[in-house]
Amino acid sequence: MALKPEATAAIVAEYGSTPTDTGSPETQVALLSKRIEEITTHLKTNPHDHHNRRGLLLLVGRRRRIFSISLRQISIATVRLSKSSVFAAK
Repeated sequence: MALKPEATAAIVAEYGSTPTDTGSPETQVALLSKRIEEITTHLKTNPHDHHNRRGLLLLVGRRRRIFSISLRQISIATVRLSKSSVFAAK
């Protein structure tokens, strides 16, 4: 169940740095979260739909991996900034 283009454009406009930025981790996590929300509501009305349940689990895993990678990159950037001469203790 793909997102409608209008919903995708709205999410990209809110979370992306540019109107066409679909590759940043923040945008990807937001898009995956919206898809997960839609599939979750579908599974509430169709509890025996195991194919979509598997897809949901795959999307949750993908979102978790992207989120952990972006957190790692943020912490690496913070360490680099703290060790740079601009932020070094005087």
